[in-house]
Amino acid sequence: MHVETLLYAARATTGLDDFGDPGFRDGLDVLVEACNSEAQLNDIGRAAAEHSIVADLSNRLRVTNYWNHHPELADETFDAPLFIVGIVRSGTTALSHLLARIPGNRQLLGWEASQSVPPPTADTYWQDPRYLAAVEADADNMLYALNPEFKAIHHEMPDLPTECVTLMAQDFVSLRWQATFNIASYTDWLLDRDHVPTYRYHQRVLALLQSAHPGRWQLKTPHHALAIEAIAEVYPTARFIWPHRDPVTCVGSASSLARSLTGTFSDGDWAMYEGEEWTRILAAMTDRAMAARDRLGDDRFVDVSYTDLVADPVGTVVKLHHDLGEEVSDDTVASLTAHAGEHRQNRHGRHTYDFADFGLDRDELAERFSTYRSRFGLA
Repeated sequence: MHVETLLYAARATTGLDDFGDPGFRDGLDVLVEACNSEAQLNDIGRAAAEHSIVADLSNRLRVTNYWNHHPELADETFDAPLFIVGIVRSGTTALSHLLARIPGNRQLLGWEASQSVPPPTADTYWQDPRYLAAVEADADNMLYALNPEFKAIHHEMPDLPTECVTLMAQDFVSLRWQATFNIASYTDWLLDRDHVPTYRYHQRVLALLQSAHPGRWQLKTPHHALAIEAIAEVYPTARFIWPHRDPVTCVGSASSLARSLTGTFSDGDWAMYEGEEWTRILAAMTDRAMAARDRLGDDRFVDVSYTDLVADPVGTVVKLHHDLGEEVSDDTVASLTAHAGEHRQNRHGRHTYDFADFGLDRDELAERFSTYRSRFGLA
C-alpha cells in the first residue's frame, strides 16, 4: 500500500479534498508502514486494509465538508456524556447494549459512525437506508462467513452500539487497527500519542450526528481507558463507567479474540505475539485508568462488577443509574429485562481458549496486575 494512492482513492470516491486537521497523516503513515512491513497480510488482509483505510478517509472527507458548510455545528453542546472505559473483554459491550435501552441515552451505531453524512434524523433513524443496508449486510456478513468462530467471541449487531474506535480510526489513532492486523510498531506509536486531537475529531462527528437526533451520549470502547484525561479535556462534563473483571481472564480472552480476528487477514502463527501484545496493552489500560482516576477524582466514576453484570444485568444497570443520581422507570426495567432475555451470554457459542497457547502464565499475570486487582477487589 502507498499512502498517496489511498488518499487519492478517497478523494476520487467522494469528490472532496479537505481532510481537516492534517495531524491524521501521522497515524496513517505509521499504520501503512506497519501493515506493509510487519502484518504479514494475506490477499484478504491486503484488500481489507486498503478498503478500511479508504472508507475511513472518505468519511473524514465528508465530515469535514459538512462542517465547512454548517458552522452552526460549533454550537452543539454535550451534557454529561457517559464513557464506558473498562478494559478489553470486561463486559463493555454487554453494558453498552443495556444502556442503549435507557430512554434519553443516545447510542452510536456502526452505520452512522462509518457513513455520517448526512446526519440521521430522529424521526427516520430506524428507516434510514444506511441502517437498512447494514441489517441486510449483517445477514450475509463476510467476516463471519470467512471466520465462523469469531461470531461466538464478538458479534456486533446493526441495531446495537458500536465502538468509538470506528470514529477514532478516521483520525488513525485507534486500537481497531491493532485488533485487526498485528502491528506492534503502530501500537508503540499509539501509546505515546497525544489523544486530545483524536477526541476533538470524535466530538466533531458526534456534534454532526446529534444535530438532528439529540440525546445524552453513552459511548464505549476499551481504548478509552488509555486516554481518560484527554476525554475529560474535550468533554469536561463526562462521566466514566468502569466495569471490572479480573484482568488475568481478560488478557487470555483478548489474546484469543485477536488471534481469531487477525487470523482472517494473515496466515502467520501469531499466538505468542498476541499473548505478549495484549498483556502490555491491557496493562497500559489499567495503569493509565487508575492514574487518571487518582487525578480526576472518584466522583467522576461509577464502578460496575462484571460478575454482577452477568448474574443480574437488569439490577446492575438500575443500580448504576442510581449511582448516577437517576431513576429507572418500570417500563424501562421491562425493556431491559426483555433485552437481557434475548441477548444471553454465549448465545452464538461458548468462547474457549487455553492460556498456554499464548505463552501466558496465570501467576505472572496476577502479579503484573496485582495493584489493579487489589484496588477493585478482583484478587
